[in-house]
Amino acid sequence: MFTNIAAAKEPLRVCALYPHLKDSYWLSVNYGMVDEARKQGIELRVLEAGGYPNQAKQKEQLDLCIKWNADAIILGTVAPDMFYSTLNKAAASIPVFATVNQLDVNKSNETVLKGVVGVDWYWMGFYTGQYLKHKHPKGSGITNIALLPGPQSSGGTKPVIQGLLSAIKDSDVRVVNTYWADNDKELQRNLVQKSIETNNIDYIVGSAVAIEAAISELRSAGKTGQIGLVSTYLSHGVYRGLLRGRVEFAPTDKMVLQGRLSILQAVNYLNGKSYEKVEAPIIEALTPNKLNPKVIAESLSPSEYRPTFYVHN
Repeated sequence: MFTNIAAAKEPLRVCALYPHLKDSYWLSVNYGMVDEARKQGIELRVLEAGGYPNQAKQKEQLDLCIKWNADAIILGTVAPDMFYSTLNKAAASIPVFATVNQLDVNKSNETVLKGVVGVDWYWMGFYTGQYLKHKHPKGSGITNIALLPGPQSSGGTKPVIQGLLSAIKDSDVRVVNTYWADNDKELQRNLVQKSIETNNIDYIVGSAVAIEAAISELRSAGKTGQIGLVSTYLSHGVYRGLLRGRVEFAPTDKMVLQGRLSILQAVNYLNGKSYEKVEAPIIEALTPNKLNPKVIAESLSPSEYRPTFYVHN
């Protein structure tokens, strides 16, 4: 009896690590990975650390990927420098692909890092600031903003602020308050209330979680339309806000597409095919009058989608 060797071959196993799945940003990355894993006929296992402070948990989850006999690891790191000098040892030489968040490694660990997907979040902040600068150029009258960037420990927060501040130079836009907190709805709601109570702000600018909270808080306070809302990235709630004219602006780095690209990098590498080692989707600026359906499909998971932790093929 002849055996079909190709049919008997086990599907490729890819293990993906996320910082968390608390918001629709990483949910959309998850959708892109899961959908692409099904298309490529591979097994995918997803583990999430529960938040950016949880370095020890992510290290444990990397061990779980190794014990699961992963052929490749896609790493959305909780801290850029966490595996700086230890990636080779921590990943047991399994090929690693960095996704979304910057992963810094030294020369001796470069060989294990086979691909990178992600944008420079400086530009997410810059395009956000540029939108405000165009609306409020120098001499147009001082415009005050409250900045709610999210958690101080998050990888993308600092470059977002650098980009934003760089863009609003030589404009009449002023950051009067900066409030930090984890991207938790209740924590951000408290900061939004604090911002509204200062009475001297024209905009709330911040993370998608903060802006989602601000939409409902402004409605409750009877201040919808009196304070502008600008998000530094896209989420389902921010998209609904754009559709309804409640949110003025948000950039998108195409989270669904990033999830797909990470899977494709890993699969092409494991199959010995050529691939782009660095993939950065083009950041698109969204306003209520500029919502390209293709860009939205590359950015947001379908509304009914729920987190998926295992794909079996």
